[in-house]
Amino acid sequence: MALGAPERAVSFAVPTGNFGNVYAGYAARAMGLPIERLIVGSNSNDILTRFFASGRMAIEAVRPSLSPSMDIQVSSNAERLLFDLYGRDGAALAQAMASFRRNGQLAIGDERWKAARAVFDGYRFDDAETLQTIAGIHRQTGELVDPHSAIGIAAAHAAARDRGGPVVALATAHPAKFPDAVERATGLRPKLPERLADLLERPERVEVLPNDLKTVQGYIRSRRLKGAA
Repeated sequence: MALGAPERAVSFAVPTGNFGNVYAGYAARAMGLPIERLIVGSNSNDILTRFFASGRMAIEAVRPSLSPSMDIQVSSNAERLLFDLYGRDGAALAQAMASFRRNGQLAIGDERWKAARAVFDGYRFDDAETLQTIAGIHRQTGELVDPHSAIGIAAAHAAARDRGGPVVALATAHPAKFPDAVERATGLRPKLPERLADLLERPERVEVLPNDLKTVQGYIRSRRLKGAA
């Protein structure tokens, strides 16, 4: 089984919990973008890292972290990769996923796992390592990075160390979105970008609707028609 492999090129390290951003890279690679490998950066909720290391998905308890957007155990977008690994056999994958949801575990077999490993690596970093990375980047470059991007950068360094070759780390958020973690690591509290500097002073606009699907649909429809007019 082969997932397709372009000529040797740059690898990309992506911090991810739900596998969405890194799957977009996989899709781009399949369409011909010269990506050698895709590096998954996980926090302590490391189901993806464990999967690429062993070929087995196993659900564990979600652990709160400094990178909350990655505090996920069941990565819904990973099913898209599994579709390819299962030879695009929807019935076989549906059966496998039903078993996974029922038992909390899924072993995809050596052949499928080797096909995934031909494209993907995975690395895990806990909160302490995340803070160390944020502090180290700031000390070396003067840049502030958020905890999610820090995990991507740490994964890029680990992949370059283990395999060699150039690796690009993808940032996923502004440091001001997670000021407490950044300040804890560096002693500096990141400021909002200039265009958002008055964000907390801007007026809020809220309309409360009942928990009713038809009411919500009617509200959206009326707003759309009002905008068209």
